[in-house]
Amino acid sequence: MTSLKRTERSRALILDAAESAFRELGFDRASVQEIASRAGLTRKTAYNLFGSKEEIAHTLIARAEAQDAGYRACIAAEQDAVALLETVLIDSAHWCLANAALAKLALAPSERPTLVPPPHRPSFQGLVRDILVLGQKQGRIRKDEAAEFMALVMLGVFGQLMLSALHMGEVPATDVRKIVRLMVEGIGDGVSPKPQ
Repeated sequence: MTSLKRTERSRALILDAAESAFRELGFDRASVQEIASRAGLTRKTAYNLFGSKEEIAHTLIARAEAQDAGYRACIAAEQDAVALLETVLIDSAHWCLANAALAKLALAPSERPTLVPPPHRPSFQGLVRDILVLGQKQGRIRKDEAAEFMALVMLGVFGQLMLSALHMGEVPATDVRKIVRLMVEGIGDGVSPKPQ
């Protein structure tokens, strides 16, 4: 039992040290040795707990995605879905700017995006999808398209905004609100194109 507690404590120390190292040095310049030193552990211990620096980074991204309990409570309370979507995306934009090295990794996924979010862990895609489902129930989000598909489209647009923001170093909340408004209202004039 003591070993498990020590292992979990060591993992937490490495993750916290990596988070600060990635912020200060960037992903490329932060080595596993640097992370282990900041955690007060050996490089060997870091590699025993994580297979690579990339695994540490992806664990940090997953840890950030798992911090959605407050948003989930808002969904359960059936708060206004559009306002909640704005809040979630604005909060995510702030996280991306504060964690630029991790955000760049998160925005360049190693696997091809799928309509179904990963079932084995919390995901940002799953959170956005669930907010869109709430919006469909509230009559605020269109029901003629699947929430999974709309979440992918929205996150694709949002991801491009974040890549630009990381380059510029800022993202105005008004830009995020504009994306949400355009996505919710649609960019067309409501007239379907003529079949060819």
